[in-house]
Amino acid sequence: MTDAIHRTDALVIGAGPVGLFTVFQCGMLRIKCHVVDVLDNIGGQCAALYPEKPIFDIPAHPSVLAGDLIDKLSQQVEPFAPVYHLGQQVIGLTRTEDGRWRAETSKGTVIEAAVVMIAAGAGAFGPNRPPLKGLEAYEGTSVFYYVTRREEYRGKKVVIAGGGDSAVDWAISLSEVAASVQVVHRRAKFRCAPESAARLQELADAGKIELVVPYQLSALHGDNGVLTGGVLTGVEVADLDGGTRVLDADVLLPFFGLATDLGPIAGWGLAMERSTITIDPTTGATNVPGIFAMGDVCHYPHKLKLILTGFAEAAQAAHACYSLVFPGEVLHFQHSTSAGVPA
Repeated sequence: MTDAIHRTDALVIGAGPVGLFTVFQCGMLRIKCHVVDVLDNIGGQCAALYPEKPIFDIPAHPSVLAGDLIDKLSQQVEPFAPVYHLGQQVIGLTRTEDGRWRAETSKGTVIEAAVVMIAAGAGAFGPNRPPLKGLEAYEGTSVFYYVTRREEYRGKKVVIAGGGDSAVDWAISLSEVAASVQVVHRRAKFRCAPESAARLQELADAGKIELVVPYQLSALHGDNGVLTGGVLTGVEVADLDGGTRVLDADVLLPFFGLATDLGPIAGWGLAMERSTITIDPTTGATNVPGIFAMGDVCHYPHKLKLILTGFAEAAQAAHACYSLVFPGEVLHFQHSTSAGVPA
C-alpha cells in the first residue's frame, strides 16, 4: 500500500466516455475528481476495442469516430485537472469514521472521497474465445478480437466469425481495404441492425464479401511457432452435417461478444439487477447513500444503453451529489452559457 492517501470530492470508477463526462459535469460544479480504471488508457471500450468505428447518435455529430470522441471528451475535462489512476481496479471500499468513502486499488492506491460515482460500463471485459486447438499461438499475430486500426488489414485475407453487430459492421468496413472478406456464421440470418444486414447482403451480391453460411469454426491452419507467434494460412470451417472446407486467411477476427465482470463492485451491498446496479434515474443514486452510478452499469425501468443516455445520467448524478460534497451549501442551477467553465 502506498503511504499517501489521496483526498478528493468524488471518486469516479471508469474512464470511458460516460466516466469522462461525469468528471466534466462534476467539474462544472467545482467537484474535484480522481478517476480509477482497470485499463492502461482512458476511453474504455471506445478506445480499447473500436477507436476507428463511427458512432452516429452523439448530438451535433452526424458521425464521429469512437477514438475522436474520447479525444474531445479528454479535452473537455482538462480544465478540471482530474487525477487518473490507470491500470488498476478498486478492490475495497469502506466508510471512514467521518462518513467519507475510502477506496483501495489493486496497486495499493488509497483514495478518500465524499462520494463514489460508478461509470464502469459493463465492468472489466475480455473476449469470448472460440474453442479452437492451438488458438493461443495465433493470438496477437493472426487472431484478433478487436479492430483498433482498419489500415492494418489493408491487402489482407480476412475471415470474420460471428453474426452480431460487430461482425457485420467490420465486414462492411474492412471490405473497403482488405484483399478479401469472408464471414462465417452458423445461420443465414444476422443479429444486427436491418440497415447493416441489407448492406452486407448488397456487398455479398456484388462479390465484395463472401457469406460462409451455415458454417462454424473448426480448426486453424498455419505455422504456430512458439517464439515468433502463429502465422495463419487458413481457417477450417464445418457445416451442420460435418462437411468441412478451408478458407484462405491471413487474419481471423472472432466476434463472439465480450465476457464482462463487475468484479469487487458486486460485493459492495448495492441493489443489483442482472449484473447491473439499480439506481433512481432522477438522481443516479443507488441504495447505498453516497454511491451513484451512470452509464451501462446502471439499471432502471426502460433504461436505454446509449452513450448519450449515460451523459444525461452523469449530469443528474453530479447535481444530486452536490449536497454531499458541500454540506449546507445551496446549489443554484445555471446553464453553462451563463456560468462558463469554473476556474
